[in-house]
Amino acid sequence: MTARPATLGQLRSSGWRSVPVKEEVRRNAAARIAAGLPIVDGVLGYEDTVLPQLENALLAGHDVILLGERGQAKTRLIRSLTSLLDEWLPIVAGSEINDDPDHPVSAAARALVGEKGDDTPIEWVHRDRRLGEKLATPDTSIADLIGEVDPIRVAEGRYLSDELTLHYGLVPRTNRGIFAINELPDLAERIQVGLLNVLEERDIQVRGYKIRLPLDILLVASANPEDYTNRGRIITPLKDRFGAQVRTHYPFDLGTELAVMHQESVPLVVPGVDVHVPDFMSEIIGTLSQLARASSQINQRSGVSVRLTIANHETMVANAARRALRLGEPDAVPRVSDLGSLGASTAGKVEIESLDEGREEGIIDRLVSSAVLAVFKRRYSPARLAEVVAAFDDSATVVHAGDDMPAASFASVLIAVPALRAPVMELAGSESRAGVASAVEFVLEGLHLSRRLNKEAVGARSTYRGR
Repeated sequence: MTARPATLGQLRSSGWRSVPVKEEVRRNAAARIAAGLPIVDGVLGYEDTVLPQLENALLAGHDVILLGERGQAKTRLIRSLTSLLDEWLPIVAGSEINDDPDHPVSAAARALVGEKGDDTPIEWVHRDRRLGEKLATPDTSIADLIGEVDPIRVAEGRYLSDELTLHYGLVPRTNRGIFAINELPDLAERIQVGLLNVLEERDIQVRGYKIRLPLDILLVASANPEDYTNRGRIITPLKDRFGAQVRTHYPFDLGTELAVMHQESVPLVVPGVDVHVPDFMSEIIGTLSQLARASSQINQRSGVSVRLTIANHETMVANAARRALRLGEPDAVPRVSDLGSLGASTAGKVEIESLDEGREEGIIDRLVSSAVLAVFKRRYSPARLAEVVAAFDDSATVVHAGDDMPAASFASVLIAVPALRAPVMELAGSESRAGVASAVEFVLEGLHLSRRLNKEAVGARSTYRGR
């Protein structure tokens, strides 16, 4: 930064030229596309759907509204757009609205440039500071977005007619940057009117002042589809001024669901406990969310966020770690019995469509069982486990399971049912006691859900036996 121009004269001598923010974004987006890179990082599952539409909008210089249900990475997309800005931007030193040194628009910046000319001091703003965000709420005012008279400045002796008495709102303070409004339909309609000039004429007007501030802004908004008809709506003139409306979506396939889950889940670190999550247990968590999005008992208009997958994964791992701590075991490996803890992380993230009170827990339990069965069927055919089923049917073998059972107690199962060793070791991948326990529970629960074994459940304990 010490080598960068510090005055307006030095800036002009360096050959730097100001460009509008949309041109800046277009240039950097074009460079990424030409290099075969995604225009934003860290957003998965949108490569063939959302991102091409967003690329078109940015290349066209359009303001954008992202439309989609909760948990579809709309805010992440918006915040990632700052990577398409130049890393550093020169402004008139002390400017509240990032005044362009070549074309200052605020009264204070114009006065400073007029007084000092080429000696006008320059500051450099990093691109991370060029994003302004506002969560639209019913109590948001025009003063919040556009600006208001600052009574402190009036008390200092300035006249009300003096432009220097203005306190700029969030929109002008994001001049030469990206301004984002989340949940736009929640913004009162009379306040939405205040954004019309920003989108079309690219200026703002504050109170009765005879001023016009030509702003340079890329405006991006997000909204949920239901908000158009329920909680609020976007007024037609405002919708008409957005150049592009991009529809987001949930992951279409399990692979993307799991990739997002692994990317966003917070790793659980417990001193003295080694945490390992088998692939089949992760698949169950991802499949649960996929099934919930197709269930008629879940309100699909509300959506089933990817946050459900992330929270369920973290809860399952936490329950396994809690068991390891209580039993003094060195390894924490989630089992099917740990899935009983998912009610707490699931109930608040889905809206159950049921006429009867108290059925929510049963509906969630059935979804969990369906997810376990779906993963089980993907991994095993009925014929492959026929010997295991026959061993249970031909003997009095009984297996006890539960989220409080020590991992060592499952070792005897492989001795009592030798046919179980091959499928279990294929899942466990090693002789780890905790891994073997997880694999045994999964195979037995899959056989029970396939109606090949009986299961008796009392509290947190389960008993498997032949039919």
